[in-house]
Amino acid sequence: MPLQDIRKTTIFNAPIQKVWEAVSTSDGIASWFMPNDFKAELGYEFTIQSPFGPTPCKVLELAAPHRLAFSWGGNGWEVSFELKETDGKTEFTLTHSGWGEPDDLMPPVQEKQSVIRDRMGNGWETIVTVRLREVVEG
Repeated sequence: MPLQDIRKTTIFNAPIQKVWEAVSTSDGIASWFMPNDFKAELGYEFTIQSPFGPTPCKVLELAAPHRLAFSWGGNGWEVSFELKETDGKTEFTLTHSGWGEPDDLMPPVQEKQSVIRDRMGNGWETIVTVRLREVVEG
């Protein structure tokens, strides 16, 4: 049975448009995640500069300022951002889906999917609740 999606939801003390700019522009994404050549265009193919080198991505969904989804790498991963405005604040949910079986090895690191998923779950926690928060609330 495939591993469960990683889901991180938080409330930012920032208007939805400010959060949207941080998650839907190349400079915005680079400020809290990784360098990239992202463009907010449906179907646009871009690259994220990950610790493992350039990683190919593609914009799969785009509904400003509420939803953005993109494929990440060649392993079936999808990352989505959902934004909801609530009283001048923004509820933000990141979902990282597309995980395989727990014991499947994941290239290029050749570690089990379960190990990578746990590591990435912890990483997303810091990235969303600390780094992205600093950008949109700072």
